[in-house]
Parts: sequence; C-alpha cells; structure tokens
Amino acid sequence: MSDVWAIVLAAGASSRMGTQKLLLPFGGKTVIEKVIEQVESVVKSNILVVLGSHRDEIRNKIGRPQVKYIHNELYMEGMLSSVICGFKALPDDVKAALLYLGDQPQIPSGIALQVISAWRQSGKGIVIPVFSGKRGHPVLIETRYMKEIEQLDPEQGLRMLSKKFSSDVQEVECTSQEILRDIDTPEDYQQEINKTK
Repeated sequence: MSDVWAIVLAAGASSRMGTQKLLLPFGGKTVIEKVIEQVESVVKSNILVVLGSHRDEIRNKIGRPQVKYIHNELYMEGMLSSVICGFKALPDDVKAALLYLGDQPQIPSGIALQVISAWRQSGKGIVIPVFSGKRGHPVLIETRYMKEIEQLDPEQGLRMLSKKFSSDVQEVECTSQEILRDIDTPEDYQQEINKTK
C-alpha cells in the first residue's frame, strides 16, 4: 500500500496544555507513541511525522528507525503550515496522505482502514470520517491537491479545501466518537485518561 502514506502532525507547542502534550503518559506509553502505534497498524512504515516544538524529545520518544521526519520551521503559524510541510516531504509516487493529529491517541485503526477503502471504491480525492454529522480524523487527501493546500487561508485551514471541492468529498460514517476527540487542555487529557480505565 505504498500509494498511501500517513502524515502525523506533531509540531504544535501545546500552549493550552502548558506542557508538551504529546509526551504525556498514556496507557503505559506516551500520547505520541500511542498514535504512532495506530498509524503503523494501517500503513506499516509509510509514516512521515511533522515536528516543530520539542522536536528532539518527540523524535527520541517515537524511536522508530523506519519512521521519516520533517521539521516545520514555521510551526508557530499553525496546523496548516505543518500539513503543507508534510505534503511537500512525501515521496513523489504517493497518491494520497492520511492526516493524523498527534494528540488523538484513542482512534481505532479500523477507522483509517474504512477511510482508505472508501477512497479506493469512491474515486473521490478527499475522504473524511464522520460521527453524528461531525467530521473528524484521520482525513485522506490525494496529493494532487498539494498546490491548492498551499494557497489556503491559514485561519480557515483545511476546511476550505473540502468546501471548495465539495463534489470530490466522500464522507465515511463511523461509530467511533474518538475521531472527534483530541487533547488540548489538562481537562481534555484527564477525560481521555479516564476513558482508558
């Protein structure tokens, strides 16, 4: 499945958490390790992690030689800058990228497999998992959209891509609320920890 790679967005400064959230303990590991485990179960070694804040600590914690890394010098400009950085660093023959957030350790790997399957069957260039009418992650985007992504307004982010090309979007209904949940604050973190117990 070398035509699909995963881009893991792990560059943020975690300003609302007050500490680097990706390095927090989670289920016997750290948040980022749990995310990488999910991703590996889907795309094996086709993984690109976009780093920014605390890049050395996060890279060391992931500690997998087969994972590729790219440093986003502009990570303070927000998530879209990391998405662009990731797309630019993909091998030339990649057809689509699964975008994972580094702070969603609870997403079942089956969701990404559903998304990839829907992409192969639908012929659509943007595939988004949905729970109760709300869109979540991981999102699949074909690499042919790279130029369009580079021109998006950072304030609006990737949402504008699916609005602009709505006829090329396939939504995948999921039964997992986890696709909507990320960890931004100490309260979010505590809630996710409680759900693992």
